[in-house]
Amino acid sequence: MAENTAEEFEGEEGEVQVLVIVDADMAGGRLDASLAKVHTVLSRNRIKDLILGGAVSINGATVSEPKYRLTAGETIVLVAPPPEDAEPHPENIPLDILYEDDQLIVINKPVGMVVHPAPGSPDGTLVNALLFHCGDSLQGIGGVKRPGIVHRLDRDTSGVMVAAKTETAHKHLSEQFADHGRTGPLHRAYIAYVWGSTETAKGTIDAPLGRDQNNRLKQTVRKDGREAITHYFVEARFGDPGWDITRVQCHLETGRTHQIRVHMAHIGHPLVADSVYASGYATKINKLPPDVVAPIQALGRQALHAAELGFEHPVSKEEMFFEAPLPPDLQALDDALQEYDKAFAR
Repeated sequence: MAENTAEEFEGEEGEVQVLVIVDADMAGGRLDASLAKVHTVLSRNRIKDLILGGAVSINGATVSEPKYRLTAGETIVLVAPPPEDAEPHPENIPLDILYEDDQLIVINKPVGMVVHPAPGSPDGTLVNALLFHCGDSLQGIGGVKRPGIVHRLDRDTSGVMVAAKTETAHKHLSEQFADHGRTGPLHRAYIAYVWGSTETAKGTIDAPLGRDQNNRLKQTVRKDGREAITHYFVEARFGDPGWDITRVQCHLETGRTHQIRVHMAHIGHPLVADSVYASGYATKINKLPPDVVAPIQALGRQALHAAELGFEHPVSKEEMFFEAPLPPDLQALDDALQEYDKAFAR
């Protein structure tokens, strides 16, 4: 594709206008995909939203179908409105910042923090905190309701996250997360404490996931679900016959909702203290020694932590790597398990 395929200039009131002449290389391609290739800032999802919103015309006529197939010689005009004010409001919420520059910010998300506003959680979210910390620079980046967000963690999953501070960073990071590290440097590692002792020291769970038809709040393994692949390996085994707990490290090849929780339950090793996917293990705690019972009861959430995150910096192209230590509640569980094993010389 020719390097001068697209011309970008600023229109009225800060709007961005992109003029594209369809060449032979672009002919036959999808409208949204082709625009994403020639535009260096807006992500494909953002471009798709603009197309659906009537912001794209071809030869003077509005085209609102992202799948529209291009013909050589057509003239495409994309008019992107200036960034909209984010609906969430800034809140002065402390952030555990691991790294920050003018393109991105890496934080250690605490247990209980929702990533972005949603019904039932309109404030107190990571987005609210980022809007306060980053100021006006974040508003509109990647969309109105989720400015800066390129991936997420469940409310009750702690650990390392990255957020974008510019459209360039949002596009580049979003593409890395969409690739899931298959061809690029993206690396995500989670620490999970699971019931039982896995048969092997490492393994891969390849099982498609979809919404549970009996409970819309749950995910389940389904033949017609979306591809989901989790790799795991054992870091430590604790306990005695009858009440084993295993600490595993999990690596995601896909990023489905509740993926680790559902996959580990699927192979018979649900996460400790997971009230959704390990409800059948509630009585198992009665077999544990008191010193181990106490930190499990104190958890109040699944024993899962996003421990490592690596990615390519969107501007410098440097490969970056960050670690988030175990939060106090999981560290207390780990300490109790190790102390038990030492005391009984397992």
